[in-house]
Amino acid sequence: MTRSTIAITGASGLLGKAVAGHFKSLGCYEVLEFSRTTGHDLADEQVVKTIFQEYAPEYLINLFAANDPVDSDGARGTLFDISLESFRSYMEVNVTALFSVCREFARNNQARSIVNFSSIYGVVSPLPTLYGGKEKHIGYSTSKGAVIQLSRHLAVHLAPRVRVNTIVLGGVEDGQEELFVNQYSGYTPLKRMMQKDELNRLLELLCSDGTSYMTGSTITVDGGWTAW
Repeated sequence: MTRSTIAITGASGLLGKAVAGHFKSLGCYEVLEFSRTTGHDLADEQVVKTIFQEYAPEYLINLFAANDPVDSDGARGTLFDISLESFRSYMEVNVTALFSVCREFARNNQARSIVNFSSIYGVVSPLPTLYGGKEKHIGYSTSKGAVIQLSRHLAVHLAPRVRVNTIVLGGVEDGQEELFVNQYSGYTPLKRMMQKDELNRLLELLCSDGTSYMTGSTITVDGGWTAW
């Protein structure tokens, strides 16, 4: 049986572990895992070039990102407290480094499909009431909005050889405080946060010929958050 090769960035994170484990369990994929934990700083262009000079995967799932987790809100300020340096840091990782990874992956002739991840906060504004009236970092939401346009641009310019699609992701349950989970869930028609393994079958489809006529698409997986 011919095995396809799939590269997963951010493979040491909550979703990365779940996704990598799923593809390994299928038995028909060679899974390459890249993250800071594995010694791969994807914000370093030379590291990215070295990876894709050594490996030529067919599929790429980009789960790495700079986030602004709920449990960091002890020092959370307002919009006027945000430093430009911190704003730039989100753009550097979530947009510039993502572009670098996608471009180097696409240089190899085996490349077939890229899946990038945006966020509901790349489509709608974070709700201040969820964060005690304070700022969910604007650099995060702005950069996640940029991921959608980056993916569309790549989809056009890498076609027809490489397909590029984006998943707009809602909140994933990961040990947040009960109050936050309950408040967040109340804003979703499904009345809950996502579980870490609920993306696996969708990603399996996107990394197959089952979506051979799909590129430049933005797929929302948010429990209905943005449907209100």
